[in-house]
Amino acid sequence: MPTSDHPPSRREPGPLVGADWLAARLADPALVVFDASVGAHRAAARRIPGARPFDLDGDLSDHAAAAPHTMPGAAGFTEALRSLGLDDTDTVVVYDGAGVYSSARAWWMLRAMGFDRAAVLDGGLPAWTAAGLPVEDGGPRYEGARGSFTARPRPGLLIDAEEVAATLADPAAAVLDARTRERFEGTAPEPRPGLRGGHMPGAVSLPFGELQRPDGLMRPAPELRAAFEAAAGGRERLRFSCGSGVTACVLALGADLAGYRDLAVYDGSWSEWGLPSPLRPVATGPAPAPVAAPAPAPAAGSAEDDRPDLQPL
Repeated sequence: MPTSDHPPSRREPGPLVGADWLAARLADPALVVFDASVGAHRAAARRIPGARPFDLDGDLSDHAAAAPHTMPGAAGFTEALRSLGLDDTDTVVVYDGAGVYSSARAWWMLRAMGFDRAAVLDGGLPAWTAAGLPVEDGGPRYEGARGSFTARPRPGLLIDAEEVAATLADPAAAVLDARTRERFEGTAPEPRPGLRGGHMPGAVSLPFGELQRPDGLMRPAPELRAAFEAAAGGRERLRFSCGSGVTACVLALGADLAGYRDLAVYDGSWSEWGLPSPLRPVATGPAPAPVAAPAPAPAAGSAEDDRPDLQPL
């Protein structure tokens, strides 16, 4: 049975739990399971029993914002989670149909809104089904009572372009980009029209798939630490970007598991920075690599450009 290499504490489940951990607690009425799948995986006709929809393409993004997947305000987030029956005293496990892809975004959003009793299912639905655990027909749904959840925003966990620019100028900090190296270097086109190719000058490429094993589980903490030390050159203040603020959260999850604590996600990510603007410079080609221990070899088939079932985020 696939399981996680990151055992949870006894008091809280996060930030990562294995399929066996979730299966043993699935009947707990104080446990809420959210399906945060996006794209084709959201339309899949199966779910972990009782899973509720954490819709990053719907109510759980601010559609009035220019960039996709922008974090909604506290009032909108509170309303969306109450409509899904979440109480402040509940425990949450979030998964997605691709593995560990968009689920980390839901985990980071909950954390940014002051909710810490949340974990990502290691390996997502593929790990659950590989373990022979049950699924229900139909997509995630919820028709129960409203919850009592109240958002309590934590400033600094989601940051804007100005804060990213300040980070790029700070020698004690690093901006890590979760997109594929080809998109980072500008040799592959951006999937969203109107965006420039390349990366922020001073940013470092760390594709989110390199934090995962070939079976889709997150790498063990020592390997994650080595990957971040190789990318960040020993810097402990880490900021993460991607295409639209979703897979950047996989880096945030990996960094948390590796023991880093000063972390933030650029909410607008390349969907904002990549727009034509003289205020936001763009570089192409490889970024200079800091001198550090080599990172673990990339997991085969884990980058989004190698998997047609993943939409580039």
